[in-house]
Amino acid sequence: MTVTFHSSARSSVGIEWELMLADGASGDLVGRAGEVISALAEPTALERFTVTEELLTNTIEVTSGVGDTVEAAVDDIADAIRAVRTVTDPLGIELLCAGSHPFAQWYEQSVTDKTRYHTLIERTQWWGRNMMIWGIHVHIGVEDVDKVLPIVNALAVYLPHLQALSASSPYWAGERTGYASNRALVFQQLPTAGLPWPLQTWAEYEDYLEDMVRTGVMEDATEVRWDIRPAPRWGTIEVRACDGMSTLPELAAVAALTQTLVEHFSRELDAGRELPTIQPWFVRENKWRAARYGLGARVITDREGTQVPVSEHLAQTIERLAPIAAELHCAREFAGLQTILEQGASSTRQLLVADAADGDLRAVVQHLIREFRAGPTLREHLAGVGDGIPAA
Repeated sequence: MTVTFHSSARSSVGIEWELMLADGASGDLVGRAGEVISALAEPTALERFTVTEELLTNTIEVTSGVGDTVEAAVDDIADAIRAVRTVTDPLGIELLCAGSHPFAQWYEQSVTDKTRYHTLIERTQWWGRNMMIWGIHVHIGVEDVDKVLPIVNALAVYLPHLQALSASSPYWAGERTGYASNRALVFQQLPTAGLPWPLQTWAEYEDYLEDMVRTGVMEDATEVRWDIRPAPRWGTIEVRACDGMSTLPELAAVAALTQTLVEHFSRELDAGRELPTIQPWFVRENKWRAARYGLGARVITDREGTQVPVSEHLAQTIERLAPIAAELHCAREFAGLQTILEQGASSTRQLLVADAADGDLRAVVQHLIREFRAGPTLREHLAGVGDGIPAA
């Protein structure tokens, strides 16, 4: 099978953000995505951003245009949210984002009436119906198809770092799971989801797709749901490992890290250097550790099995890649990584709110709503950070 990779501008950025729709008073999910999207169809037809449906009717996805910088992509996302609020605010619908809703039940949710979603549910049954999960997808442009799989494999070393920074699903259907990112382990139950296979060349990827299509596992490349995957149609590498980010500055920070990592690896390939990888069993263990412990995890960083706290390795990575972030004009967004390291990811904040409220998860939802609505805008956040990168 021949699959064309439509190369795109090097290190360009696109962002997708899945958002929950909730009743402002109760905090419970509401299945009104179709109503919201219909109302926005005409007013936003000529915008760079899009607002679309997802698997469940309680979810909308806002997507940026292709940005030369993280700032441009995030500006599109901010514009999309403003447009959505013109519809949701009068309806009493609030927006929030996390990897999971703290107390909603899967059997009370409705599936969007599209053939692809009904087919997915028919095949996956209970696990498919349990996909009450929200995430972000960051696309980074790659100009040469031969770079794609080597970069995907190198990014797998940093999958736990991205997962820990974004961890925001400590609760599931009203229960405290003991995991910082329960979403990470739920999502991998779907066929073709989870960690990428360690393929070396584009030809091997084409062979993989041919096998999967021939045996009826999938129809095309869009059904590859790896945590990090090629997106041939767009000419990008798409990182899908992250839980839904709860604030716009955090979204920008993780997008900046993703862009900077891809550019760093691209430069290494240009210089003729082999990219670092670790054994697939180490990648799998790292994913579990990050899901369980978040920023408190110890991760395996090299083929020799060296283990360090993920927060420590992140600090080293931030310091090492800061010059590239500056060249990509995302230094201020990149500096937001230090804020997450210092203040904790959303999962930590949710647990603290629940403890302060004697375990009342309605308080956690209201916290997420307030954080999404009243937290600092990205511009306010960047003004507070300044132009430099804090010392690691």
